[in-house]
Amino acid sequence: MAGKAVATRQAYGEFLVEKGQVAENLIVMEADLSKSTMTAGFAKAFPGRFFNMGIAEQNLYGAAAGLAGSGRVVCASTFAMFAAGRAFEIIRNSIGYTRANVKICATHAGITVGEDGASHQTFEDIALMRTIPGMTVLNPSDATSAKLLLGLAVDAEGPFYIRLGRLAVPLLYEADARLEIGKALRVRAGRDYTVIATGIMVYKALCAAETLAGEGLSVCVLDMHTLKPLDGAAVEKAAAETRGIVTAEEHSVIGGLFGAVSEYAAIHCPARIIPVGQRDTYGESGKPEELLRKYGMSADDIADAVRRLAGRR
Repeated sequence: MAGKAVATRQAYGEFLVEKGQVAENLIVMEADLSKSTMTAGFAKAFPGRFFNMGIAEQNLYGAAAGLAGSGRVVCASTFAMFAAGRAFEIIRNSIGYTRANVKICATHAGITVGEDGASHQTFEDIALMRTIPGMTVLNPSDATSAKLLLGLAVDAEGPFYIRLGRLAVPLLYEADARLEIGKALRVRAGRDYTVIATGIMVYKALCAAETLAGEGLSVCVLDMHTLKPLDGAAVEKAAAETRGIVTAEEHSVIGGLFGAVSEYAAIHCPARIIPVGQRDTYGESGKPEELLRKYGMSADDIADAVRRLAGRR
């Protein structure tokens, strides 16, 4: 079902070096975290196109907007907490409002930052970025899809928020997989219930579906790698063809995937939807897998949510 484990931040670093060789207008900017965000490889390969702006995230994104205005494509990186949180106003006004060609590549998202603790575990970033008009929001599920989606984002015009993680996660896709921005991908067929998952929770959803198959429940799994624009047609299909939906995200259930799917379904295709994600709480320091279990984002939690839909809990 899955290959070796690779962090999406590592895929980002590899992508930059590969893309930098053919895209001479690609600029990479950083907030003094290049070893962690994996932009150090690009800095070494293309020092004239790399800018470390120091621990000054607002300045980072303001300068990124300026460079984009000169015809450059800019990938600007820091941890998701500091990008979506500390620099929100600059991203909104200098990047979103101006439709700047900046790709906000935010790493270390979610509770799987682990030992860095509550101050660095971001559960609000998707919600914040979804509210910015014209912002495309991507959340790849593995290293392969990260490279593919990053390629689509860099080749497209306009602002993107791309959510990347610290934790190594299993490879789900082959290099020739066909991903399209705004189109969910069905990674497992099923007739009874649907799990719509995003990011690292796609693998968890596949594990849950495998467990449930042994209990006689057939579960479809969708990779909703694009949070905005949301694939409404995929939500409608799930509502029409299966008996309920579970959303699974490593993000707050307020304003993230559950919010996006529920907002769409409330207008177009009312359905019973149960969320799996971070509840209205902060995290804590700990091992990533232990934190996922404690805060209700494990494969078992997804399976339990489906069982609830089926009246088995």
